[in-house]
Amino acid sequence: MSKIKVLLVDDHTMFRQGIRALLQGCDDIEIVGEATEGNEAIEKVRQLAPQVVLMDIAMPVLGGLEATRRIHKENPNVQILALTQYEDSEYILSMLRAGAKGYISKTAPAPELVSAIRTVYRGESFLYPTAATTLVEEYLTHVGAQKDEYERLTNREREILQLVAEGRTNREIADRLFISIKTVLRHRTSVMEKLGFSNRTELIKYAISKGLIEMPHRIEQE
Repeated sequence: MSKIKVLLVDDHTMFRQGIRALLQGCDDIEIVGEATEGNEAIEKVRQLAPQVVLMDIAMPVLGGLEATRRIHKENPNVQILALTQYEDSEYILSMLRAGAKGYISKTAPAPELVSAIRTVYRGESFLYPTAATTLVEEYLTHVGAQKDEYERLTNREREILQLVAEGRTNREIADRLFISIKTVLRHRTSVMEKLGFSNRTELIKYAISKGLIEMPHRIEQE
């Protein structure tokens, strides 16, 4: 039976030794090499052709995030599993965007690590429960914040938002709502400030995400 070839990347010798001892008991997993920082990991991937890389984030010289990005770009078939103490959404999202296939905490039970290695080896994503919870909470917070922002708009401001997103000029909006251009501009400014936008393009994207319009319309210079 062929074994899953694993490269272990971490700057702590005792931790690497502990992981090696743990994985030696698995008949289908073999640690083919170790690295203590990102540059060394990149070279070891080239030399040893591992199928899975266990990657720490915080390391000297070149950190795990940049190493993950470079390895994934050079060897997209190598599966990278972030093995780290950091469980903040910022770190999780950054590693996933860089090309990591999974994310697991160093505090995870041994069977979870083994399962994670086998999962990413198959090309599937793996998120340790606490990491998954963190991402879900981050998503819900973001959605809640967007909802709160929209709810802060007055009925008139929502009308202005949709009409601007549709590509209507200030004159067209004023005529349709039977208000002055000055009033239109005042409402537009309020909408932009409440939603934190600086231009119409951002406003159009927001309107699409909220289902106010189906596709971007022609943007006219005013």
